[in-house]
Amino acid sequence: MKRLIAECIGTFALVFAGTGAIVINEATGGLITHTGIALTFGLVVLAMIYTFGDVSGAHLNPAVTLGFWTAGRFPARDVAPYFASQIIGALCASCTLRLLFPQSSLLGATLPAGSELQSFVLETILTFLLMLTILNISTGAKEKGITAGIAVGAVIALEAMFAGPICGASMNPARSLAPAMVASRLDHLWIYLVAPPLGACLATVACRCVRESGCCPTPNAKTV
Repeated sequence: MKRLIAECIGTFALVFAGTGAIVINEATGGLITHTGIALTFGLVVLAMIYTFGDVSGAHLNPAVTLGFWTAGRFPARDVAPYFASQIIGALCASCTLRLLFPQSSLLGATLPAGSELQSFVLETILTFLLMLTILNISTGAKEKGITAGIAVGAVIALEAMFAGPICGASMNPARSLAPAMVASRLDHLWIYLVAPPLGACLATVACRCVRESGCCPTPNAKTV
């Protein structure tokens, strides 16, 4: 239960700060800027990894949880509870932002600037790179070392920096689902529910291709 609460709070913080930066940027006429939004996402993930990494692994993302399970590092019985905790935390964050900023029409929802195919491919690749990084700097389903948070946060900020204006750089189904539901903007949502899990699963395949050991344990290996 403590792990689930940690995931809920951590995902709440991610969505509240990340999409909150988008909402406040709109409310202040662009005062935060796109660079500030990208850094906010990266920094809040960094902070949550150091806060809850040793408790729940600080997945904060259903795609990451799925990726760990696909890699054999996470027990199947915990996948659905983690999903539920992450989605609840994200929904609570979006509902809070709705109360604070009722004038916001999107609440930071992710929408493609171009074609759906373009954003689908981008989201898949972005999540692939994020999950590949996570798999290579983590042990089991938890982050290791003092640089784990920096590495993951930096990748998220980097990807949001250059791809955010086109696809939103969500890489996280919970982060996209919550504002879309609360703001009633479900158009294009399928992109952000399908592409990140696909990218995360592809990352486990790539990790097995480039590492002889240490990426994905054998089927009989014990998971955390």
